[in-house]
Amino acid sequence: MNIDEFENLGKKALADLRIVEDLETLEQFRIKYLARKGQVTQMLTQIGSLPSEQRPRAGKLANKTKNEVTTAYKKLKEKLEKTQQKGTKTLVDVTIPGIPPNVGKKHIITQTINELLEIFSRMGFNVAYGPEVENEWHNFVALNIGPEHPARTPSDNFYIDNNTLLRSQTSTIQIRVMENTKPPIRIVAPGRVYRPDTVDATHMYMFHQLEALVVDENISMVDMKTSIDHFIHAFLGKNIKWRFRPSFFPFTEPSGEVDLLWVNKNGKKDWIEMGGCGMVDPNVFDEVGIDNEKYTGWAFGFGVERLAMKKYGINDIRLFFENDLRFLKQF
Repeated sequence: MNIDEFENLGKKALADLRIVEDLETLEQFRIKYLARKGQVTQMLTQIGSLPSEQRPRAGKLANKTKNEVTTAYKKLKEKLEKTQQKGTKTLVDVTIPGIPPNVGKKHIITQTINELLEIFSRMGFNVAYGPEVENEWHNFVALNIGPEHPARTPSDNFYIDNNTLLRSQTSTIQIRVMENTKPPIRIVAPGRVYRPDTVDATHMYMFHQLEALVVDENISMVDMKTSIDHFIHAFLGKNIKWRFRPSFFPFTEPSGEVDLLWVNKNGKKDWIEMGGCGMVDPNVFDEVGIDNEKYTGWAFGFGVERLAMKKYGINDIRLFFENDLRFLKQF
């Protein structure tokens, strides 16, 4: 190969490049001219065979030719790739299955509360809400819980200051409703409550309660027990077993506890407390300005988590709050 052939090879390569219209043909061009055994690459190996006086000029011409062909090749490749990408973006194959969206859902506790509220709405109850940060009067005093009662100690509550705390029960909502509403009253009050309990399979320092309150003339324990029985069987099924046993609460008299028959994963049966209930204490009516000679009432408060655990066979309350999607997606 002489010097003139070096120059003609570069012109021929550039001419061939101008007629390339797609990436497949461009790749064939690269193999022919710029690959390890391509014509332009091989041209550099021929310089040593030329006379010594022609080698400097041949080297400059060979390098110039290779640089020109390589630069032109890269520019055309970039252009063809952009054109191909643009065409791909505008092409939509409607026969390809779509990507399903990752749709969220309500938390199991929210689902449970909504179901409970729906049951009570059919029974004629309205829904009431109240603040989670409360004062001592609404949380204790109005509920007939005196300063000597152990439930008021700092070790049993999350106090913010001497008179303010995170509510330990949704009974505070009942007090707020009775303050501002004349009987008849028929409400349910859902919400979070806070107690520094030791965490285990059935206890948590934050949990949810659903409380009910009925105030009217001639209200009796029969009304309360009938309502509780209807609610439990509507939520858990007609075959669920529950019991009513005497208890004590400062804000109800007489008072009772409601227990559900619990069967653990090993088949062992036991009674587990769902919540307290009773007839509203006359002292509570006095605090909120309701005539306790004319009106009577009943109230109860159940733990939402424990109701959900019973219904869905969940054996550990901590599962509700660990944010494990493997658990939450089941509901």
